[in-house]
Amino acid sequence: MQEFSLYFQEGWQHIVDLKGYDHILFVMALCAVYLMKDWKKVLILVTAFTIGHSITLALSVLHVIKVNTSLIEFLIPVTIVITALSNVFRRTEEANTVQLNYFFALFFGLIHGMGFSNYLRSMLGSQTNIIQPLLAFNLGLEFGQLIIVGVILLLAQIIVNLSGVKRREWTVFISAAIFGIAFMMSLERLGTLMNP
Repeated sequence: MQEFSLYFQEGWQHIVDLKGYDHILFVMALCAVYLMKDWKKVLILVTAFTIGHSITLALSVLHVIKVNTSLIEFLIPVTIVITALSNVFRRTEEANTVQLNYFFALFFGLIHGMGFSNYLRSMLGSQTNIIQPLLAFNLGLEFGQLIIVGVILLLAQIIVNLSGVKRREWTVFISAAIFGIAFMMSLERLGTLMNP
């Protein structure tokens, strides 16, 4: 049980760590179109992201797939750029908006999972029984994501309901800010990818 709580703690602390703010930005971009009343949709969305990154995290840790680390580090901010741009150019809160966000969460989660794998592999060392640590780490990541989501939804609720800012204006503002940060991050990491 002590091992489970160690990996659970590592999982949630890893996702909320400001040094790894790229994953925080992605979760923020996913949630930028929602308010507190949409919490059920957001819970499904975050779970889709967890399923996506759990699959590739497991496959990477088990050495079933191996992808160039620099490529993954470049693709992570690209996923943020695409998600944020999608928010900016979206016209209304339609049903297909939810479906598109679920796709982003699941598919882009696959890419983020490969990013998490190096960290988890370094923790596991030569350990052979990885099922429990992998489960605990993923549950910790999910918990950490829910903390981020809670903060974002609360902030959106306060800004939209108390300050009179329109929901669309909030979505565009936060998504554009996320886009700018992620775009610069993409350019930096592209340089690293091209000149290893």
